[in-house]
Order: sequence, then C-alpha cells, then structure tokens
Amino acid sequence: MDRSTVHRHRWKILAVLCMSLVLIGLDNLILNLALPKIQTDLGSSSTEMQWIVDSYTLAFGGLLLLCGSLADRFGRRRLLMAGMVLFLTFSLAAAFSTDSTTLIAVRAAMGAGAAMIMPATLAIIKDVFPAEEQAKAIGIWAGTAALGVPLGPVVGGLLLDHFWWGSVFLINAPVVVVALVGGALLIPESRNRDRSGSLDLLGALLSAAGLAALVYGLVEASRNGWTDGITLVSLAVSVTLLIGFALWERHTPFPMLSPELLRDKRFSGSALAITAISFGMFGALFVLTQYLQFVLAHEPLEAGLRLLPIATMIVGAPLSPRLVERIGLRAVVALGLSLITAALLLTAGAGTDSEPRILWSLAFFGLGMGLAMPAAADAMLAAAPSGQSGAGSAVTDASMQVGGALGIA
Repeated sequence: MDRSTVHRHRWKILAVLCMSLVLIGLDNLILNLALPKIQTDLGSSSTEMQWIVDSYTLAFGGLLLLCGSLADRFGRRRLLMAGMVLFLTFSLAAAFSTDSTTLIAVRAAMGAGAAMIMPATLAIIKDVFPAEEQAKAIGIWAGTAALGVPLGPVVGGLLLDHFWWGSVFLINAPVVVVALVGGALLIPESRNRDRSGSLDLLGALLSAAGLAALVYGLVEASRNGWTDGITLVSLAVSVTLLIGFALWERHTPFPMLSPELLRDKRFSGSALAITAISFGMFGALFVLTQYLQFVLAHEPLEAGLRLLPIATMIVGAPLSPRLVERIGLRAVVALGLSLITAALLLTAGAGTDSEPRILWSLAFFGLGMGLAMPAAADAMLAAAPSGQSGAGSAVTDASMQVGGALGIA
C-alpha cells in the first residue's frame, strides 16, 4: 500500500485503532462489576480476587516501553496484530476459566496483549496522518481511550443482568475480530528505517522491571498503605531501576529512548500533565463508583449511566487542536487542568444528597480532559523522532497507566 493510499484510508485506519483501544478501556471496569460472581463461582480468596485484577495491570504497565520499542524495530502493525490475537485468545480462556489461578495467569497474558496494542496505535497515527491532522486524530484517540470509563459499568451491568460472569470477557471477541480484519486490510506496516544498531536488551530489561516494580508498589500501596514494607521496597527498587535505565540510555550507542527526548520540556511536561489527568480520573472514579452504589444505592447499571456526563470529553477533544493553534499548547493544557481541578473540588464536597453536584463535576472533568489530553499527547508524539514513535507513544501510555495506578492508590 503506497503512501497516498494510506492517506486516503487514514480515517478508516483510525476507526480500527479506536476499536482496539475501547477494549483496553472497558476491560478492567467491566471486570470489577463481575468480581462478586467470580468469587462465588470459583471460590476465590480475597488475595486471589485482588490478583485477578492486578495481574493485568502489572503486565500492562511493566511491558509498555518494551513493546513500544519492539514496535519501532520489528513493525508497528505486526505488534498491533499480534497483541490483538493475544488479547482475543486469552479473553476466551478467561471466559471459561475454572479456577482462580488459571484466571490470574490468563489475565496477565491479556495485559501483555494490551501492552502490545496501545503504543502501536499512537505510533501508527503518526505514520498515516499528515502533521496538520495529527492533533485532530489524537483527539479522537484520546476520547476513545477514555470512552471505556463510562461504557464499562453500563456494558458490564447489561451483561451481568442476563449472562454468566464469563460474558464480560466474551464481549471482546467480536470487537477484536472486526479490528483484526480491518487492520489486515487497511493498516500499512511501518518501522524505524534505521535498523543498523542492535536491540537495547539491557535497556528493555531495566525499563520492564522498573515499570513493573513501580506499578506493583502502587498496587500494594492501595492495598496495604504507603508505609507497608512491600510497598516501600517495591517503590525503592523501581526508582533504582528507572534511574539505571535513564543512565544506561545516556551511554548506550543504540538507546530505546533518546536521552534528548527525556530532556525536552515539551515532552516531559506533557507526560506530567497526562499523569496528573489520569491520577484525577482514576482516583475520582474509584470513589464515585462506590459512592453511587453504596451511598446513593444505585444498581451497577444505574451507576454506570450516571457516569456518562464524563462523555463531554467528546466535545472537548475536537476543540483542543483548534485552541492550540489560537492560544498555544501551554494555555490549552492549563485550561483543561483547571477544569479538572474544579471538577475534583466539586466532587470533594459531595454529601449524601449531592447527585446533581457529581453529574456536573463529571461533565467538567470530561471537558477538561478532552481539552488537555489530546494536546499533551500530540506534543509528546510530535517531539518523538519518527524512528522512536513507538517508544515515545509508550511513554504517553505509561504516563496514563502510572497516573491511574497512583490515583487509585
């Protein structure tokens, strides 16, 4: 497929990429609703229940940067398709698991598939869209990535009202099949054209181990507190490994991630903004899903429907690139973060009769996220050299993942 053909199909390609992202966004939120039924059917202990959720998060967060680098080297389309096949295969295995240990293992494999999918999507956007349309495409990408937040409880509630708990995994199958067919027909292969250097194996090991230790430490913090010994050791190991990764990348002749990129204020500042957005979103939603069900006594489906005002991100995302052209990146990200801050302040003051207040806060949050997230993600992607767009995209995704884990913790 030549470059002109790629550009003619770029919006169809974006639709395929967005389908794969919806899966990742839906997965954990749907699963949380299914946990009581899983515990009843499989006889899971409380520790096993935690690991059914956390094994996915750990594999996903730990492997993002490695998978982004592999996509640059061996092909972004190839890694995307392999990730979707892996996600599909182990979604089916999860649906028919007969014991907790098996379910934990296949959930980790699903996380590895998601880590292959997510950075490849952003890197492919950079490859198939001209520079002047990338911000708009990334706005749609960011909106879709967050769409699973309100959709998860709604879809999960509908499935669990009518089917057994395995249906929350089977719902992945038709979406993945359609995305696989669309990807095979439409998405071109792309990779780093300069493949003269060797694969940075030590950098890959340090990044994967460092991110995995960081996510594990945050998971343990949410479970046992910040002063727990395992939490402190995990976070200390993570800091040591990630510092080692940064130092190694400065000296190796063929780094996974260019040291100049890490020193770029546009790149690092945008990564910090994305981390802050995910921190607020996942932290607030962790509380709000419980508030709606346990304080206001809504059923899961009713609670899910009340999260839909956050879909105002669909309004903010298309506005983001236009505002960046008029008032600049810094001002747009600051505006989005200000709206998110206002939303969190509204949420913090909620009482037992504050449902309208919560709905307004979700609407403000969605609008702020729609403005800030695409602008920051586009800045990170623009800063990354074309040969490292997969690795640069992985840093974007890792910022979202770490911010979310930290917010919940």
